[in-house]
Amino acid sequence: MQTDISWLIGGPQGSGVESAANIFSRACAAMGYNIFGKREFYSNIKGEHSYFMVRVSDAEIHSNVSDVSIMVAFDAETIFRHYTEVIENGAIIYDSDIAQSSADEIHTINAEYKTKLISDLGQKPTVQNALDYAKNNGVKLYPVSFKSVLSNMADELNNPRLKGMVRMYNVLGVSFSLGILKMPPQTLMESIDAIFSKKKAIAELNRNAANYSYNFATAKFSDFTFTLKPTEKKPGMIMVQGYQGTALGKMACGCRFQPYYPITPASDESVYLEANEIIDVKENRPGSTLVVQTEDEISAIGMTIGGALTGTRSATCTSGPGFSLMSESLGWAGINEVPIVITLYQRSGPSTGLPTRHGQDDLLFAIYAGHGEFPRIVYASGDVEESFYDTANCFNYAEQYQLPVIHMMDKFLASSVVTCRRFDTEKIKINRGKLLEKIVPDSNYKRFALTEDNISPRSILGLENGIFWNTGDESDEQGHITEDPELRMRMMDKRLSKLDYVLKTMPDEEQAVSFGTAEICVISWGSPKGPILDAIEMLKSQNIKIGFIQLKLLNPFPKTYLGFLLKDVKTLIDIEANHVGQLGELLKQHMQRVPDYYVLKYTGRTMTSTELYNSIKDIIEKKAQKRQVLTHGA
Repeated sequence: MQTDISWLIGGPQGSGVESAANIFSRACAAMGYNIFGKREFYSNIKGEHSYFMVRVSDAEIHSNVSDVSIMVAFDAETIFRHYTEVIENGAIIYDSDIAQSSADEIHTINAEYKTKLISDLGQKPTVQNALDYAKNNGVKLYPVSFKSVLSNMADELNNPRLKGMVRMYNVLGVSFSLGILKMPPQTLMESIDAIFSKKKAIAELNRNAANYSYNFATAKFSDFTFTLKPTEKKPGMIMVQGYQGTALGKMACGCRFQPYYPITPASDESVYLEANEIIDVKENRPGSTLVVQTEDEISAIGMTIGGALTGTRSATCTSGPGFSLMSESLGWAGINEVPIVITLYQRSGPSTGLPTRHGQDDLLFAIYAGHGEFPRIVYASGDVEESFYDTANCFNYAEQYQLPVIHMMDKFLASSVVTCRRFDTEKIKINRGKLLEKIVPDSNYKRFALTEDNISPRSILGLENGIFWNTGDESDEQGHITEDPELRMRMMDKRLSKLDYVLKTMPDEEQAVSFGTAEICVISWGSPKGPILDAIEMLKSQNIKIGFIQLKLLNPFPKTYLGFLLKDVKTLIDIEANHVGQLGELLKQHMQRVPDYYVLKYTGRTMTSTELYNSIKDIIEKKAQKRQVLTHGA
């Protein structure tokens, strides 16, 4: 029988929710299970509701589901936010000291949500009311006084320091969970050691707490039906957090300079690069990536352009507000044909919007950002594993075609924790295009030479005999400013024709990926890939065949190849995480085809495969309107 469990842990921001999830995920991955985890949190440092949901399965998975098998709650708000999500025969492990807490006491619950609680639970809703509601739906309740457990443990271990260590509630919650799941305790201890490997004393405290609470749970709560037993561990699997895919990809493909300005959710990538600046490259050659925190995003992209002009593979990473500030310099890179990569981690806008939440709001912005007309590639990854390889491709594209490349990521991908195949650096091929190592004297080098393929030989700053000029103005072949109308036309044609050349020379499988076509077909881009694949598998188990096309190249738009893939599709479903269906707008513009249905989500929360399964099923059964809006998630 297949094992598929969803575990949710929640508490106030800053209470150790993420550490707990990392311990739980590591322990399950060590047992051979596949992991998909996602973190949700408010844009404050401490206090607001934070939770982490981890799906554990012995089958291949690509997303979260909407239902919860086990919930661990340190605080009252977690109960109030998620009590309806726990499935029949699932479990709620909660701090018994909060049972009488009232919703009126929790200032972070707004009036709209309080109205829902009153509708479900009565005029003065308490945690106990919510627990009773869940119990009536077949949920098992496991009350534990976290404070008493710490106190008893402190007495038993003769360590009075433990009595007031509220921060250890997270480890207690994990250990109670793995205890009722009857997982072998050794994997829990190894996971704790890995998380606190640089803090031996803290690791020992947490091991003691974990051991005590694990034994407490197995002795007191032995009636839970779900179990996690060791399963066969597939070779070559790793557990990574989303932003590590692009960071490691940059290291592997020779990115050696990344200026950035801190902004969620992009900062994690640069911080990870900073922590791993010195790396080993083949044949014992040392390599390093210089990471510089700048004063703002304007400076970050300016330094990135400067680095690229020296011949160094250079990138920056940002989110929507930061990318807005970069748009003028993006045009400068465009007119000067400078190969840079911008990793754009989308979040919900506009303005500051939802700074720690998910969205795919920036597709059209990325394609059209900057005044005037200049070429750029906009490319999107659909999961953490492919983001590693896509990152290398993006640097190759930038240098082959000599233009800016905007690599679209998002908060969903950045904050996901997944098991996937180990990244294979042997698959990374570096193509630096027409980069010159030397120039023959007196060869009259022209940086912007008009060539047959419209890609000019590229000199770098300081290369002997390779002098050239850069300016924000229109220029001639050497880079000198010109306003000659005929030369202006030739230079504009040269630059913009690169987009046709991209479509002609980029392999079809790098433009779009078909996961099978059918009369009913889903089309999407970026992070909905995972939930879509899992939803299609759920439909497949009911003998319902659905096609799926994942667009990766979004500018220039691959209309010829996409037209081939869509030729037999009768019902087209556009799925994306924005309000207007931005991919649908591109389909109308380039293909003169309007999606038959839109499935959209713009709450700032990520899609689940459960939501998509239900939406696609409604479409198949003719129960759906043309536009469906998903709302799941606290």
